Amino acid sequence: MSYEGMTIYFMRHGETYLNRYGRMQGWSNAPLTDEGKVDVRRSGRGLSDVKFDAVYSSDLHRTIETANIVLSESDHAEDLVIQTMPEFREVFFGYFEGLGLEEVYEAIKENEGYDSTLDFFEDMDIPERMAAFKRNDPYQHAEDFMEFWSRIERGLLKIVNEHKYSGDKVLIVCHGLVIRYLIQSLVIELQDADHILNASITKVQYKSGQFRIEAYNDTSHFIDLEAHELDHPTDDFIR
Repeated sequence: MSYEGMTIYFMRHGETYLNRYGRMQGWSNAPLTDEGKVDVRRSGRGLSDVKFDAVYSSDLHRTIETANIVLSESDHAEDLVIQTMPEFREVFFGYFEGLGLEEVYEAIKENEGYDSTLDFFEDMDIPERMAAFKRNDPYQHAEDFMEFWSRIERGLLKIVNEHKYSGDKVLIVCHGLVIRYLIQSLVIELQDADHILNASITKVQYKSGQFRIEAYNDTSHFIDLEAHELDHPTDDFIR
C-alpha cells in the first residue's frame, strides 16, 4: 500500500447571534445570522469544485447548519453525509456560557489580581487562562486545557487513522478555538495564531506523520453572491 497521506480543510462556522452580541459561546447553541449564512455560502461556493471524500462536523447546531450550507453549494455532494463528532465541540465555558465577553474577562482579571484584561492575556498562556476560567467557575464546569485538548486530540486521531493512507480530502466544520489550538499544537512554525474568522478555511496536509499548513484563516476563496441570491437564499442541504 502506498502512503498517500490526506488533506484536512478546517472551516469555522458562520457568525451566530451570540457572536454578534459579544457573548461567551462554547457549547451554547445559537443560530447563524443572515450575514453569517451569506458568508458560509460565499465560502462554500469558493470550494464548490473541491471533491471532498468525507465531511465531519461538531455536534453543535451552528456547525451542522454551516456544513449543510457548504454542501448545498458543492458540485460533488451527492454521496456525502455529514458525520457529527462531539469531540470537536468548542471549549466549554461552564457557568460563563452566554454571558458578555467584557463582563466575564473583567471579573476574572480582578479575581486573578490583574489591573487590566490586557495584562491578564499577556501574562498567562492558553493553559493558564483556561485554568483561571475553571477556578472562577463556581460549579467548576468550565474545561481546563487538558480536558479540552484530550477531547479534540481524540477526535483528530480518529479522522487521521481513518484517512491517513487514502489521499482523501476531508472537511471538518468546527470552532475557532478548536482550530486555533489544534494548529498551534500541531504546526510548530505557527505560534500566536490570529483569531479565526467565521467561515474561513485552514488547510493542513498530513503525510508521513507530519502536519504541514497550506493555508491559515483564509477567506480569499470567497465568491460574492448576486443581489437576487441574497433575497432568495438556497435552502440548506439537509441529510
